[in-house]
Amino acid sequence: MKKQELSLAARLKGLGFRPGNQMKLYGLQFEVLSEPIVMGDSLVFVDVEETASGRPRRVRIPLPITNMARQTAA
Repeated sequence: MKKQELSLAARLKGLGFRPGNQMKLYGLQFEVLSEPIVMGDSLVFVDVEETASGRPRRVRIPLPITNMARQTAA
């Protein structure tokens, strides 16, 4: 990973996208299973488990959150 991607991932972890945390995204409750996966400038995923069904998923971190983390990491 590039230094910029590492910085973005670290900032997103500080915002709660770290293993063990629970959050609500896209109207569903999730438990975060992985650290942020940076695929590109505006494409960041995280592995989660749906709290209601227990089903594992990979969801995209919403772009406004990614942009906010990028601005504060710079």
